[in-house]
Amino acid sequence: MMGRLAKQTELWVEPVELGKRIPQDHLLRKIGKILDLRFVHREVSGFYGRNGHVSADPVVIMKLMLLLFLDDVRSERELMRVVPLRIDYLWFLGFGLEDAVPDHSVLSKARARWGSEVFARVFERTIQQCVKAGLVDGEKLHVDASLIRANASRNSVIQVVVEAQMEKLDGKREEVNTCHRSTSDPDSTVVRHRDGAAVPSYKNHRVVDDKAGVITATKTTTGAVDEGQELSTLVWGDLGQVGGIQPAFLVFAGELNNSA
Repeated sequence: MMGRLAKQTELWVEPVELGKRIPQDHLLRKIGKILDLRFVHREVSGFYGRNGHVSADPVVIMKLMLLLFLDDVRSERELMRVVPLRIDYLWFLGFGLEDAVPDHSVLSKARARWGSEVFARVFERTIQQCVKAGLVDGEKLHVDASLIRANASRNSVIQVVVEAQMEKLDGKREEVNTCHRSTSDPDSTVVRHRDGAAVPSYKNHRVVDDKAGVITATKTTTGAVDEGQELSTLVWGDLGQVGGIQPAFLVFAGELNNSA
């Protein structure tokens, strides 16, 4: 029987560059050009030992957290399921097609291990990078707040009758959470949302620089805290975040005070 050569074509073709499939104006490309997270290694180095199991790269963990919120993925487990299916995600994370995606638990473990102070410093560093890239100028700020539903069921809400009665006797104004409280998340407050549902909630307060929509200051409170109550704290805190750039209206206010 006559034989035929089976050509090993994969050895003689140019490698496929999947990165070309990602448009130049893709959001992750824009972020990748500005955001340098290599400093995260120094920030978290004290939380890791010299021996034992090798962890996932902290920079990759931080990028995974960014993707989680950037695309509003519903859960960490869902994010890890989607990562191998998204070429743009793989490119942004620096993964190859054969690289194993970390287990979803690495994100929750990292948050618990690093603590809030690490994330606050990472936030400050990223804002500084945005200022350096010209994305923040401090000319105009937008301050807003959004209610966020707590990860607690409405069934966990109980009525706190005694506490409410005591506050009435003391002559205090009855606040949102004096009569109802979640047993599974007592730090939240029961607040009525636009859809009419009263659920355990928090409130995210933030300052957004107008030039490119960069969030330059943020704070999370219980759902009962009014936006105006946090306004001055956020704005003046924003000045420290952006390296001393003063919004125009604050400069004008300062000049009025000096002239007076």
